[in-house]
Amino acid sequence: MSIVVSLRSALGLCLAFASPWGLAETLPVPQDAKVVDQRSAMEQERVYPMGPLRKISGRLRLENKVEARGQVSSQTYELPVERSAREAFTSAREALQQDGGYPLFWCQGRDCGEASLWANDVFGNARLNGGDEQQAFILLRRSAEQADTLVALYSVTRGNRRAYLHVEEFVAASPLGELLPTAATVLREMRDTGKLDYPDLRAPQPAWVGLLARSLNLDSTLRASLSGDQAEAWREQLTKAGVRSARLEVGDAPTEGLHLELIR
Repeated sequence: MSIVVSLRSALGLCLAFASPWGLAETLPVPQDAKVVDQRSAMEQERVYPMGPLRKISGRLRLENKVEARGQVSSQTYELPVERSAREAFTSAREALQQDGGYPLFWCQGRDCGEASLWANDVFGNARLNGGDEQQAFILLRRSAEQADTLVALYSVTRGNRRAYLHVEEFVAASPLGELLPTAATVLREMRDTGKLDYPDLRAPQPAWVGLLARSLNLDSTLRASLSGDQAEAWREQLTKAGVRSARLEVGDAPTEGLHLELIR
């Protein structure tokens, strides 16, 4: 299996890496970053958190999670001193989303919980054991024919100021079915990027209508335009779900599926 990411530059990062074990394409990484851990595809049961990590009475507690069996491959990069973990994380996230992935869970800093739990309990990689405030995680699901593929990104800066970016691909052995992002993740994405793209969403689906309504109502000051063949139907259903109609407009952005864009 392969970690499939489009080549792309962002924030002054240089794309300069060729895989030593046959990845189909390359992950955008800062110039002079080095691979410090690489794990070729292996079938295993995998659990990806969709909430902050805590241990209670010695047991890992998860608010929500994705759990399935499939092929897992990963690489961990140590970044050069002139590049930050945030820069590398942002560049890789933007490339993945440009390539057709959408976030299921996205957290930053203390919103992710305890960094030591991400390093040891989730990724089994002690190099990733850094500060709670210096971490970021995103779990993305690919679209269309790759909908059963997840990609996880985790970045962290350690106490010695060494920064790391970890990327992991999971290809499920059986269909993952419907997976909805968390409402907080949808809101974070909209605030950060100014838009949401769901190419697989055509006509309104009740579960997605409910999710988008909850997300938009987490910040009642936001206004958005909806584009797509079924934009008017989405607007009607979101209004019925409790979003004030004055906050929603029908746009004309060329798109597949559903496109939401912040009105600044």
